Amino acid sequence: MVSSNPADIFIDGKQELDPAFQELQALEGELHLRFYLPSREEFALPAVSIREVMQQEPDRITPIPNASPLLLGTINLRGQVIWVADLGRFLGNNTNLNTDRAEIPVIAVEDQETLLGLAIDSLGNMEWLDTDNLQPANAVPDHIAPYVQGEWQIPTDGAPSSPPQILRLLDHVALLRSARWAT
Repeated sequence: MVSSNPADIFIDGKQELDPAFQELQALEGELHLRFYLPSREEFALPAVSIREVMQQEPDRITPIPNASPLLLGTINLRGQVIWVADLGRFLGNNTNLNTDRAEIPVIAVEDQETLLGLAIDSLGNMEWLDTDNLQPANAVPDHIAPYVQGEWQIPTDGAPSSPPQILRLLDHVALLRSARWAT
């Protein structure tokens, strides 16, 4: 029997999956992008909410007079003008985003044809994270609680007594629909 799926291997009439694809099927959870704010806090967004990740030159972000101080300006994303926001400032960070560098990472998130660029300090990895292990966020300031879906406590590689690393999952829809952008 010939299969149209290149990952299928038949041994003694039994279907075997190519070992390279077995590893892919063993992944659990959903794919997320991890990233950092200038305060070095780490957050994640679901990959399905992200339209694009780009490195944007600061001088290509056009400031808009009288716009919210949470917004850096606008960019042209292949013919579509989108707002770019300082995510750290939006979440109440006291550490300013360094715009005096060659490029700023911008994550373009989307929901129902609404698109927003989120400027961050640095990108992390794409990682499969199990949402069943997501816990309610602890010690989250009230003003950002509506935008945090929960947190993972990730063991660190240090000593067993080291506290776990906290990775918070952001709600991209709550970010996009926030009334704070108009302030």
